Amino acid sequence: MIQLLPFATNNMLISTIKTAIQSLLHNKTRSLLTVVGIVIGITSVITVLSAGQAIKGLIIGEIEAFGSNYIQVEVKTPSTNQASVENAFSQVGGATITTLKESDAEEVAKLQNISAYYTAIMGQEIVGYQSEIEKVFLFGTNSDFLKIDTGEIDTGRFFDKEENQSLARVAVIGSKVKDNLFGDNDPIGKSIKIGKEKFTVIGVMKERGASFSLDMDGMIFLPVKTLQKRLLGIDYISFMIMQLVDNNLADQTAEDVIFTMRELHNITDPDRDDFAVTTMDQAMEMLDTIILGMQFLLIMLGSISLIVGGVGIMNIMYVSVTERTFEIGLRKSVGAKSGNILWQFLFEAIIITLIGGIIGIIFGLLLSILISIGAKSQGFDWEFSISIAGIILATSMSTIVGLVFGLYPAKKAAAMNPIQAISHE
Repeated sequence: MIQLLPFATNNMLISTIKTAIQSLLHNKTRSLLTVVGIVIGITSVITVLSAGQAIKGLIIGEIEAFGSNYIQVEVKTPSTNQASVENAFSQVGGATITTLKESDAEEVAKLQNISAYYTAIMGQEIVGYQSEIEKVFLFGTNSDFLKIDTGEIDTGRFFDKEENQSLARVAVIGSKVKDNLFGDNDPIGKSIKIGKEKFTVIGVMKERGASFSLDMDGMIFLPVKTLQKRLLGIDYISFMIMQLVDNNLADQTAEDVIFTMRELHNITDPDRDDFAVTTMDQAMEMLDTIILGMQFLLIMLGSISLIVGGVGIMNIMYVSVTERTFEIGLRKSVGAKSGNILWQFLFEAIIITLIGGIIGIIFGLLLSILISIGAKSQGFDWEFSISIAGIILATSMSTIVGLVFGLYPAKKAAAMNPIQAISHE
């Protein structure tokens, strides 16, 4: 039986490691080829974990900027637990979602813990000013939008309640739309054509920068009823945001909203709910679940490279054992124990994977920095972060791969008969 821990002294352990390193240095090309798969796998793991942290931080920053004292009500398909993915873009994608009405928001807003609300519907249309034409997302909402949203007016003003009720042809344009259509000219009071209708520009929004949610800079804001009746020909909305007086009562208020909505929609069976109510805390929990799921999936994909690299290590180590049969026999004939031989080859495999792991960690961090620089150049507030857990995970995975895939060729080397091994040469 092979002795797994044959080191009587630290000197024997150090000697075995030195022998393994010398053998690897003697076969540099083979060692380099072996390490490639490990490098790719570990690079993937580090990059995914770093990007996941950055994305989470970015979205959390957006949610925190928006605030936590809000409840969202949106359309969902009955008998599911999730809001419709196409919800916000229902008009853009052509889906017909008609169950949420402006009147629902007006009734829900009467609840005691709700201080303000806005409704929203989206569309897309060709917008033109003189010779400039572009396709723009339209965001229909009410006059309370700026009381809740973090957006601000740069020049001009936002539309008021009366303009919404009267279906006024007024528009507030995003900073990007202003630049594309008007350049350096003042757009206030100018007439633009949205579809077949003419609208007067009454305001320009301040630049908000890139976002993972919606590109508000590239949108035109219209009174929700104007967008519904004059451009889309509908009477429903996509979602509504309710501002809370006391966020400590968010869960109770969410229950009250659900009760009110079921009464308004004549729903007695919860499985038939055609709406979803989400607090900001629930949104954060869903975000955590989604990001963790994505990271797990991508790490599993990255692990395929590690497995491929591990198989490569096993095959190359097996070839190495065959080529070094005489060396193994000679070492055994002068007193090396089977355990020494086993650990020499195991150390070779582990050292190769650790080197690959270190290179992969470095490459992963460099790639993460480049992604951060690229994202910032596009306007995203992307913060580079080093995942200590990712580095520990990568190092552990490298060691395990070396240990697992190096064990078979190491055992084969350790089990060799010294006389037969020497005669093999």
